[in-house]
This record gives sequence, C-alpha cells and structure tokens, in this order.
Amino acid sequence: MGRKVHPVGFRLKVTRDWDARWFAQGAKYRDQLQEDFRIRRFIMKETAKAGVSRIEIERFPNQIVVNIHTHRPGILIGQKGAAVKKLRVSLQEMTGKAVKVEVAEIEKPDTDAYLIAISIAGQLERRVGHSRAIKRAMSQAMRQGAQGIKIEVAGRLAGADMARREWATEGRVPRSTLRANIDFARAEALTTFGRIGIKVWVYKGDVIGQQQPQQRQSGEPRDAYVSP
Repeated sequence: MGRKVHPVGFRLKVTRDWDARWFAQGAKYRDQLQEDFRIRRFIMKETAKAGVSRIEIERFPNQIVVNIHTHRPGILIGQKGAAVKKLRVSLQEMTGKAVKVEVAEIEKPDTDAYLIAISIAGQLERRVGHSRAIKRAMSQAMRQGAQGIKIEVAGRLAGADMARREWATEGRVPRSTLRANIDFARAEALTTFGRIGIKVWVYKGDVIGQQQPQQRQSGEPRDAYVSP
C-alpha cells in the first residue's frame, strides 16, 4: 500500500491557507464543523450550474463570511443580485446567524482542478471516451497557462469487466515540492458500469519568497462582489 499525502494538506501554512478559518473547542467545534458541511452541501446543491469551485468560510463572533469562487458569477449573483440575496437569506435561516456572501470570479477555469474534474466526470457520464476527455482537458489547461497537469481515472473504464487505473501527464507536476503551487481535486462519474473516480493535479508555478499565505486584514477591501 502506497503512502499518499493530500497535496493541499501537505502545503497548509506554507503556500496554502485553510478553507475554513475559525477556532473553537469541545462541542462548539463539533457543531461548527457540521454546520460548515451543511453550508457547503447547500451551496453546491443550489448553485450546481454556476461552476462553483471553492467555498471559504470565515467566522466572527456574530457573523459568518462565505467566500464563493466561481467562473460564472453572473448566474450566482442573478439579476440585480437577487439570486445571491436569496442564497444569503437561506443561509441565515439555516445557521441562525448573520451571513455575508462574497462572490469571486475564477479568471482561468480551465486551470482549476475541481472544474476540470467535474468536466471530465460529466463527459464520462455522457459516454465520451476517457482518453479523449483527458487529452482535451490537458490541452486546454496548458493553453491557459498551467505549467503542468496530471489526470488519473480509475474504475471500469470503457465498460471493461475488470477495473483499472490510467493516468496522463503533461508538463511538470512536482508533487513533493512544498513551494510548488499545486491545485488538487477529486470527482466521481456515475456511469452505467459503475463509479469512475477522477483525480486532477494542476501545477501553476512556484511560490517564492512567501513563507505563509497572505491573509486579508480586518476591514481591508476585497476585489469581489459582496452581497448587500
């Protein structure tokens, strides 16, 4: 059995920060952790067509700040902010706290690991060949500026009787280097032959001269849409 290290957890507080930024102890930690899971599941379900890749949650004494990264902010925000306002009200009813929703646009969706994995999963469910889907995703990612990409699929590929694993790489993917900015994501495709797992690593260059990820200071403006 191989020793596998999660690329994001491996780089926490080196080149990557936590997606949930708060502190609690005892039963309060358990309750807030489960609440985070509910928030993420609800947002992913309600914004399935908006291309949401990452959800960050920050907690303050009387407020929860939810940062949503998407490559289709127009769908998430809605006409005159109606959709994001409805989402904020639903989250406030769910948590019983004041919620502020911030929407940030992903400028290069073809280099986002989660969006790549979801795209490949959708193609496999539509019975597109896995080799074709992988090659198309890699070429688009390299065209948009990725320095390397690795994609791995596992399961009953092409309806084979026996499950197997295949992978393809292009460029450099230094998974053991801490300063490497590696974006990693997983997805599953539910096909008629069973589930097919998909893993994507995207190398976006090195983070040099930065020991810890920069954190936004309290009151500092953010270049993103903020719900009213």
